[in-house]
Amino acid sequence: MSNGETSESNPTSRVAAGAEDSSGHHPPHPHPPHSPAGELEEPASPGVTARPLDDLVTELEVDPDAKVEGSTLPKRIKTLLIGKPRDLQDTALFQHVTLAAFLAWVGLGADGLSSSCYGPEEAFHNLTWTDAAGVFHDHSYLAIFLSLATIATVFVISACYSHIIEQFPYGGGGYLVASKLLGRRVGVVSGCALLVDYVLTITVSVAAAGEALFGLLGPHFTALKEPAEAAALVLLIVLNLRGVKESVKVLLPIFITFLVAHALLIAGSVGLHLSQADEVIEGVASKVEVNLADPNFGLWAMLALLLHAYSMGAGTYTGIEAVSNSMAVMREPRVATAKRTMLYMALSLAIAAGGLMLSYLLLDIQRVEGKTMNQVLAERFTADVGLSGSLLGNGFLLVTMLTEGALLIVAAQAGFIGGSATMANMAHDSWMPHWFANLSERLATHYGVMVMGVAALVALWYTHGNVTTLVIMYSINVFLTFSLSMIGMCRFWWHARHENPIWRRRLALFALGAVMCLAILAITLQVKFREGGWVTLGVTGALICVCFAINWHYKNIVARLRRLDATLSGIPSYGKPNLTAPNPNDATAAILVGGYGGLGVHTLLNAVRFAPGHFKNLIFVSAGVVDSGNFKGAGAVEDLRRHCESSLDRYVDLANGLGMPAEAFLSIGTDAVDELERLCLEVHKQFPKAIFFAGKLVFQQDTFFDRLLHNQTAQSLQRRLQWSGLPMVILPTRVK
Repeated sequence: MSNGETSESNPTSRVAAGAEDSSGHHPPHPHPPHSPAGELEEPASPGVTARPLDDLVTELEVDPDAKVEGSTLPKRIKTLLIGKPRDLQDTALFQHVTLAAFLAWVGLGADGLSSSCYGPEEAFHNLTWTDAAGVFHDHSYLAIFLSLATIATVFVISACYSHIIEQFPYGGGGYLVASKLLGRRVGVVSGCALLVDYVLTITVSVAAAGEALFGLLGPHFTALKEPAEAAALVLLIVLNLRGVKESVKVLLPIFITFLVAHALLIAGSVGLHLSQADEVIEGVASKVEVNLADPNFGLWAMLALLLHAYSMGAGTYTGIEAVSNSMAVMREPRVATAKRTMLYMALSLAIAAGGLMLSYLLLDIQRVEGKTMNQVLAERFTADVGLSGSLLGNGFLLVTMLTEGALLIVAAQAGFIGGSATMANMAHDSWMPHWFANLSERLATHYGVMVMGVAALVALWYTHGNVTTLVIMYSINVFLTFSLSMIGMCRFWWHARHENPIWRRRLALFALGAVMCLAILAITLQVKFREGGWVTLGVTGALICVCFAINWHYKNIVARLRRLDATLSGIPSYGKPNLTAPNPNDATAAILVGGYGGLGVHTLLNAVRFAPGHFKNLIFVSAGVVDSGNFKGAGAVEDLRRHCESSLDRYVDLANGLGMPAEAFLSIGTDAVDELERLCLEVHKQFPKAIFFAGKLVFQQDTFFDRLLHNQTAQSLQRRLQWSGLPMVILPTRVK
């Protein structure tokens, strides 16, 4: 519910009504939520004196038929770009905004699959190098072991996350796993690491797409690469503001074409050289034997080289966790849908990454300046089948590289979906500003989408879209999150050893996953730190500090409001309750309230004291806000409505017990101010002598930090109502 300043002391409801939002979430959320609806400012002059004095002035100044939604040009443009608002009363709404396994594979699996466009290349390329003396060292024969290690890693991590989905069906991924199993402080480290990694997911995907596409165009168009990548990011922001399903459907043809083209490329490259398999295997065995016997190389140097290349290709695995972070977009039954999506992801990524590295080895592919290794592979393949220079061959090359570049754009989807979902989860736990949990009219976590997009634009500008630089910065954080998740699940299964007979199998799987992820993390940190990995760690550390500061602020507010609850929530009734219906012709105080608690009661008492003996009726106005915390299933809206009605009933009972007729008005929506404006106009029609009151937390020292963490629900509503000629007073609740 909402009173503009939602009761922060009541963390079970998300309400806004003109007072500051401070808690605002609902029972369906799997972990305790807190989400403010707004910090509000004191009006320059109380709205009571603006109350019309007679019917004529009322006729002139008050427009009870004012439309909440105008048809202004900006709103028409917004509707054109973003789409029309979702109907929360639509019983099939969850079918419209959630994804079946195949579409989830497209929207989330594209991140993992697209990493085959740069992950295998980075790994394979690091098997060769030129030393200071100009001598070229080629150990590409190790690619066969690298391919097998990559395939095994994909399946191990995917299997682990499939079981994480079973234990955490509401999503949250690495953040929630670490928070629940290792503690809230460890959880925020995992969450911040994920957020930075998702920003880099978006950036590296778009930059790699630019590299793939502009590699076809040649060096003359290089100057257009960065502007084109920035434009692609802006387009992705708009698509994600429309909603997850819409953005995925637009990109579906690209995904399918990529699969077909790369299946032909890998199958053709391997198939044409299958007859050479014995020769290649003998060559690999011979080179391994020679290098093991070389006193200047040996076993340890070979293992070190293999591990170094393996870690440099760590970007290959970065999209695997996206499903567990984005359970909210999965169609029911969610767990089954998510596990099927995870299987599709694992199979497609293992085949693509392993197949490409094997193809590089069989066709002896090396890097060429200005081209990706996949482009070189596609050119060699068309030459081997006799289509080089032909219309068909050029067409295949063009389609392969275009869909590769386009799929990398699709892959950025996972960053927007997973990043905004992680921000919403952290907002529910008061590590992020609470308004990151809000949903737009299209039921998208729009604030998170915007922040992820802007951060990706900054990263693109900082690195100038250089994929090598981004890959160095990339993948560090995701393996930090992987490692924490695996360690947390090891702890979970160890504690479950007396209750669950399969604990040994699960513990062994997660222990293997933990060892693999910690090894990759350690090597990646050692290799990448001085080359630019320090930037990732620095940004992540700074974000963690900001999250702790935000959480400290919210905890202090909650502690103070709890004292207010203890003081005011148990006010006794006096005499027989007044159950008469409010008289529309009497002076009426319309109180904007949230969940039942001390803040709402304080606003009620202040409103009555504002004009002693003047008000004869009390009207309670509240808006139930649908956000990412309570939008968990088909019955979510009705659950929210019942919860809000229960709180309003308590306010009405309190007013009746104090001897005043009372009534309640409720609306459910995604925007507190819109819903409250509509309700206030409706209240004014029925009670023309109503004055509206909302509560506000007033801080002893008002800072930018306070204003950032508490949105302006009451202040925004006051401006709208005053434009319609309705009086509204914001009453302070002091916070020392």
